[in-house]
Amino acid sequence: MFRAFAALTVALSLASPALSDTALKRLDTGDDSRGWEAVGKLDIDGRGFCTGALIAPDLVLTAAHCLYDKTTGQRIDHAKIEFLAGWRNGRALAYRNIRRAVTHPAYDYHAAVTSDRVRNDLALLELHHPIQNTQVIPFQTDKRPRKGQEIGVVSYGRDRADAPSLQEVCDVMARQEGVLVMSCDVNFGSSGAPIFSFESGAPRVVSVVSAMAEVKGQKVSLGTQLQKPLDDLLNALEAGQGTFQTSAPKMIGAGERRDTGAKFIKTQ
Repeated sequence: MFRAFAALTVALSLASPALSDTALKRLDTGDDSRGWEAVGKLDIDGRGFCTGALIAPDLVLTAAHCLYDKTTGQRIDHAKIEFLAGWRNGRALAYRNIRRAVTHPAYDYHAAVTSDRVRNDLALLELHHPIQNTQVIPFQTDKRPRKGQEIGVVSYGRDRADAPSLQEVCDVMARQEGVLVMSCDVNFGSSGAPIFSFESGAPRVVSVVSAMAEVKGQKVSLGTQLQKPLDDLLNALEAGQGTFQTSAPKMIGAGERRDTGAKFIKTQ
């Protein structure tokens, strides 16, 4: 892992501390969560979860590794995944099953965790039925943020699975080889969480959380640039891809656990 992220370590050693970062704010009430309802929890067969964001009435953006079983290394049947839009305290504003799912064609779940894997760690889920709810407004996307730009993240996490949490201000610490290194506070379950830019006056998705990392004792989050990989996924859906290959998954026995949380990378 050290060699894979050695360049990132050097970049971060030159970065100043992100003093503007705000703490996580739990979005427990309707007022708190207003405007963030299109962020939802992805329930993975009741055994694990990730975070996803609606970018069209029938399209959810998340991380590719959320669609793989850590125990078997096999692709999870997306029919076992449910998107819970605006999930908060036991209820969602909309519940949708997944019709099709595509991961980036260059993503390799079995590869070592390098910048190549993080850069391509993106998936697009097509819902069986669009969400036509005036409270759940899909987010627009935008170009990748520049180094030093303030961003935000809304995510679920292992210790905060019942409601999303908002970190309204964190920073882009470095951009290298299509990977964003960010100061955003994430945890297991935050995989696929949308990273937002606010420069247009409204939140726009500019990346998704791929991994947690620790570089020289500093916790960081990693994500992909969005524009080109997202275009590739949209083209794949347009070409009719995204149906599940029934030979891929292995049945999970009673008592076994699927772990689909964020991948932890530690570099020293």
